[in-house]
Amino acid sequence: MTRPYIGVPMGDPAGIGPEIVVKSLADEKVNEVAKVVVVGDKDTLEQAMKFTNTTLEINVIENVEDGRYEVGILNLMDLNNVNVDQLKIGEVQGMAGIAAFEYIKKVIDLALAKKVDAIATTPINKEALKAGNVDYIGHTEILADLTDTHDPLTMFEVFDLRVFFLSRHVSLKKACEMVTTERVLDYIQRSVAALERLGIQNPKIAVAGLNPHSGEHGLFGREEVDEIVPAIEKAQKLGIDVLGPVPADSVFYFGLKGSYDAVLSLYHDQGHIATKMVDFERTISITNNMPFLRTSVDHGTAFNIAGTGKASAVSMIEAILLAAKYAPNFNK
Repeated sequence: MTRPYIGVPMGDPAGIGPEIVVKSLADEKVNEVAKVVVVGDKDTLEQAMKFTNTTLEINVIENVEDGRYEVGILNLMDLNNVNVDQLKIGEVQGMAGIAAFEYIKKVIDLALAKKVDAIATTPINKEALKAGNVDYIGHTEILADLTDTHDPLTMFEVFDLRVFFLSRHVSLKKACEMVTTERVLDYIQRSVAALERLGIQNPKIAVAGLNPHSGEHGLFGREEVDEIVPAIEKAQKLGIDVLGPVPADSVFYFGLKGSYDAVLSLYHDQGHIATKMVDFERTISITNNMPFLRTSVDHGTAFNIAGTGKASAVSMIEAILLAAKYAPNFNK
């Protein structure tokens, strides 16, 4: 099997990113399926190995082809941009925010140049970005801008459940206002295209209901009748295998059981709660509609446990495994 190159930015140096990176690279499963290229800071990673009692040889490289991709080796593009004597573990710092941004930018450059086949990102901190005068609020905005992507499409995957989101970080009131026939139809089409690019041909999609019991034909709200059903019917006329609206209290359960390939969630928390209740650590975010595949852990910098070695690497490992799983199909 040809192992794809997966680029991994180290994340905020003051958070758990460095710790979960070194733990992940010590995992045999990761090395079996991927050639991981870490972009980060050598001193910070050496410190993380002390925190986690992890033993790895750091192999500093200039080009991905120079790496030694085997168990026990961490192949690093060292940006040397952190002063560990000044770094305050578990605290918001401008230096850390700037460094985290520089790791992401470098990995994006590698992906755009097709030096890596996909990227798997670690957590960054919005306040640290702001403290470092980095003019972005998070990964999605950075990725969108630096890849000239108008509207990245987020998908969560946990076991056999895949979930797309009609809206992300807006108020619940605003999210409900965004449930329009035009938008629902657009997201059904975009979700199908994303699944096909991941290698899932002729996918079947279920659209979640917005109101209790999908509105009971207008008894508990008109959104299903006026906006969602018309969008589904238009999609079906285009030959898309889509059904719904399926009540939100059951649609995710049936998605997990394999009744359909994905669910379109109509607002942020509807899908987030469903996936994370299945398995919080193994819920992985995939960003579609970009020139390359990006997976990500779905947790934060965990400043409260940074430096203790307690951080679980399960999510980071899953993010790398998922990137390696989909990269060959995504890049065809």
